[in-house]
Amino acid sequence: MHETLGYRTFRRITLSLLTIFVCAPLVVMITTAIKPLSQVQGQFRWVPTEPTFQPFIDMWSTVPLATYFVNSVVVATTATVLSVSVAVLAAYAVSRWNFRGRETFRLAVLSTQMFPGILFLLPLFLLFVMTDRLTGLTLVGSRTGLVITYLTFALPYAIWMLVSYFETIPRELDDAAEVDGCGPLRLLVSVLLPAARPVIIAVSIFSFMLAWGEVLFASVLTDEQTRTVAIGLQSYASEANVYWNQVMAASLVVSAPVVLAFLVLQKHITAGVTAGAVK
Repeated sequence: MHETLGYRTFRRITLSLLTIFVCAPLVVMITTAIKPLSQVQGQFRWVPTEPTFQPFIDMWSTVPLATYFVNSVVVATTATVLSVSVAVLAAYAVSRWNFRGRETFRLAVLSTQMFPGILFLLPLFLLFVMTDRLTGLTLVGSRTGLVITYLTFALPYAIWMLVSYFETIPRELDDAAEVDGCGPLRLLVSVLLPAARPVIIAVSIFSFMLAWGEVLFASVLTDEQTRTVAIGLQSYASEANVYWNQVMAASLVVSAPVVLAFLVLQKHITAGVTAGAVK
């Protein structure tokens, strides 16, 4: 289709404005991160007059950022691996086998996405407290409790996405694999998982992001030792001061894992999202 001059001009102006809208906060973060605190608290300047990388060094000692970072990596990685592993098995069963309660299960999985997370905060907290009293297993203030919490959100999403994609894989592949002597487990590992790799990668990234940046549950279910980076960034604000340059520096550092994952796996993520949207 031939583009008119007016349409081309409108498209370029719109894309330029959207680019500025997206990039301006990132530029502010970067310039603030390389400014001394005195310049941050003074009149705003786009270009720092005395750039310094000291905030990137001080941010590790002002608060125990390394501990928070490790907590986030452990919790997000564990929640992602568990949710995707269980979701693959559940999606395989739902998409390939007919059993009583199959549609009810699918409806229940979908319905969990309809409610806001804050609705589950108090029930989960009470369940964790009761578990501690009855079994002695400490879940409030532990990484384990946070992983279980994130599974309640990541797992239904992963199951729904994978079921939708598994159902698009032709059953003829199953028949061919069975003729070659493949059992149910080998069929899953050798046929379905390679075919669903883009969706599995996309679901893994989104599950990781959900756990990495979550604030509400982490603020209630963690303590000083198990706090994640999403909550730990608040520690740069004290009664006397707010270290804005260190906050921006830490925000850039903790955003790096997700950004790098997107850049490395961009092709698979795009393919997985497209496949899910087509379904």
